Amino acid sequence: MAQRRPAKNSPFLAPVPFYWCDKCHAPVMGRLCSCGEKTRPVSVTPPGDVRPAFDRDRNLVNRLFEEQFGCPLIPEDQIAILNKVPDEDRMEEIILGGAVVCAIRYLPAEERWEVLPREAAAAFVNPTKRIIRVNDEAAGYIKDGSSVLMPGVTFVSPDISVGDAVFVMSEAGECVAVGRAKMSYEETVGATRGQLVRTRRTQKPIVDTAPTSWESAIKANKNILDIYENKSVEFVRDVISKNPELTPTVSYSGGKDSLVTLLITLKAGLKLPMIFADTGLEFPETLKNVADVAEKYGLSVISESGSEEFWQGFAVQGPPAVDYRWCCKSCKLSPVRRIIENTWGEAVSFIGQRKFESAKRMQSPRVWRNKNVLCQLSAAPIQHWTAMHVWLYLFREGAPYNPLYELGLDRIGCFMCPSSDIACMKEIAARYPEMWADWEAKLSAWGDEHGMPAEWAEKSLWRIRERNEEDADTDSHF
Repeated sequence: MAQRRPAKNSPFLAPVPFYWCDKCHAPVMGRLCSCGEKTRPVSVTPPGDVRPAFDRDRNLVNRLFEEQFGCPLIPEDQIAILNKVPDEDRMEEIILGGAVVCAIRYLPAEERWEVLPREAAAAFVNPTKRIIRVNDEAAGYIKDGSSVLMPGVTFVSPDISVGDAVFVMSEAGECVAVGRAKMSYEETVGATRGQLVRTRRTQKPIVDTAPTSWESAIKANKNILDIYENKSVEFVRDVISKNPELTPTVSYSGGKDSLVTLLITLKAGLKLPMIFADTGLEFPETLKNVADVAEKYGLSVISESGSEEFWQGFAVQGPPAVDYRWCCKSCKLSPVRRIIENTWGEAVSFIGQRKFESAKRMQSPRVWRNKNVLCQLSAAPIQHWTAMHVWLYLFREGAPYNPLYELGLDRIGCFMCPSSDIACMKEIAARYPEMWADWEAKLSAWGDEHGMPAEWAEKSLWRIRERNEEDADTDSHF
């Protein structure tokens, strides 16, 4: 499972409002905190659709940091925030105290994670591995932007190899830079010249080291969440008033965005039937979440399976790929069309689409008809919400979100979705060995029948077709 998708640049979708209140010690999704204080912007890599780090995420970061630098990074009294960064497979920026303190990147070819620390991390940790110490004179030059040269170096960790990410510390223990080692420890022994570290130059951020909590974050964002909720409720009521002849419904996938959309319809005083397209490739947690949500809020679920159509398509076309997602039409859109045509003839569906999810959804209208499901008028109440708005709202409302998010998944869909990164697929294969073994057996059988080499299935080469087909992103919502 080592094949990775081709490197690609993610278009800058739009500025995502992400700020920090140093008085409340909390992230704020606007320039003004509910306490009345002005917030400061937090600089993250675009598109910047940040989200909370759950315990599994925190444990992964702490384990990696301890392995590579000798100490865990995230204190127990700090909330951590993740920002998914465009990369060849998976890369996440870690935000503590309103500053990016490191990034973690998965390297598929080596089947390992690497940590890329930022200087701000030193506000929370005192690394004991992969460190280089320099004298005061050298520290001054390095702070001004110089690389780390052997003259002035007083200590090099014996565990440093060429290419390792390292901390550069002064004799007093101040972090003066981070970067990559250009020489191994062995090469530095007896050396008096040479570039030891190519430093990473970043603007020094403000770091808030006071204890933080999600309760404080919810309180700090109260006014903003109220505004977003009210506008979304107004949108729902407006769509219904303009389409009185259509039966209103809510599409539910088991994901966070459709759950918030469902909550908004409830806030609008509606109890709408839930449309659920069971792809036949769902996680067991997703199926349970659909049932739990329906029971908690007293809603009916109308479900239709797309499993038969998927496997018929698989037999003819092979597995779907990142650039050839024929599956969305058969697994999601066709079942939804059958539900609506057989139950109401035509309906309006409130859908958990957000513009910050992708470039295509950024360009999508807020009310539209899918060419494959013309009987459905789709409407997106949370089109302008970020992932952090969604999560803070779910936390505030105590809503039963899918537990898969706490297991490291940042999006919920089919368990073998080709758009998942390799790092995620490895986690899924380990957690659901029977499901994954069955999928790989079907892949191998199709590959053998069509003359594919063994590594086509073993190394996930099936995920990339390089057909340059039109992306099915817009059509994947139902």
